[in-house]
Amino acid sequence: MPRPILATIHTQALRQNLQRLRLAAPDARVWAVVKANAYGHGIERAFEGLRSADGFALLDLAEAQRVRALGWRGPILLLEGVFELRDLELCSRLDLWHTVHCDAQIDMLAAHKTTVPMRVFLKMNSGMNRLGFRPEHYRSAWSRLNALPQVDEITLMTHFSDADGPKGVQAQMATFAAITHDLPGERTLSNSAATLRHTLDAQHVAAQAQTLVASDWVRPGIATYGSAPDYPLHTAADWGLQPTMTLAAKIIATQDLSVGDTVGYGSSFVADKPMRIGVVACGYADGYPRICPTGTPVLVDGTRTRTVGRVSMDMITVDLDPVPQAQMGSVVTLWGRAANSVVLSIDEVAASAGTVGYELMCGLAQRVPVEVTD
Repeated sequence: MPRPILATIHTQALRQNLQRLRLAAPDARVWAVVKANAYGHGIERAFEGLRSADGFALLDLAEAQRVRALGWRGPILLLEGVFELRDLELCSRLDLWHTVHCDAQIDMLAAHKTTVPMRVFLKMNSGMNRLGFRPEHYRSAWSRLNALPQVDEITLMTHFSDADGPKGVQAQMATFAAITHDLPGERTLSNSAATLRHTLDAQHVAAQAQTLVASDWVRPGIATYGSAPDYPLHTAADWGLQPTMTLAAKIIATQDLSVGDTVGYGSSFVADKPMRIGVVACGYADGYPRICPTGTPVLVDGTRTRTVGRVSMDMITVDLDPVPQAQMGSVVTLWGRAANSVVLSIDEVAASAGTVGYELMCGLAQRVPVEVTD
């Protein structure tokens, strides 16, 4: 039989999360962000759950081709734009919209020979300091693009650095509004945290500058996949989000420990009482973080317990004292939804490892079999 580990993608949860985000920004159109192979879920596996989105946003041309191959005929946005001149040929062929964040990309557009003008998204660096034109150079970049026959419509774009924290979005929104107040075109501003936490604030600032348009776009990423963008301030359940990925494995052996017995490499766990542990068919080669310490939560047959000892390449060990009925073959939920509908948040597991849910989703190993369920 196959090794007893399985990841499950929950299509209905994707649908419901997308609807929850629509409710948070009722006047906006919503991108389904499927970069990084749909945050580790698989573009083809996630597509049915995201089909109701207004467009798909992603990073590279191969991902765009995969979305088109699934039959999607609506908008597709390249979030980082093109990387070389010949990429624009495929943009024309696949009817892709693309971000422009530097002068080199404007130069590529100027050199591109096409009879069909393109829709571009002009990105402002309003404080994130990754991609985009600084505010003082933004309007000149807009003028250059607007003068090109290769360019049709220009959408105005920025990205918030602190929407998930106390600093918030006000300073960046004020900068964006001041620079773009009289420029035509749609706007796309909000990531997951901004969509859930600051939509009304952002609309208020923008409305004051008369820049908000009814066909604005939001770009929620991680919230679509059931993770809270501002954990631990809020949980996914607080935001009404459902887990879209479950990782579960089975117990393949049990051990009875005496006081003083150790577990795993480095003997990092020492039993301080007689106890029973289960050996689970999941390790860091499956994408479970090696750095997870003793005490990281798991569900055994739907009952909450903890890991003990170091994570190995192919196995982890878990405390079975809270689950005395557990035995070989019992199901261990590493994150997501157990059979009894109890949920173990991926954010909680990630926090134990000192990281975020994004990394666990994207780190799911290829060797883990995946099924899709509604």
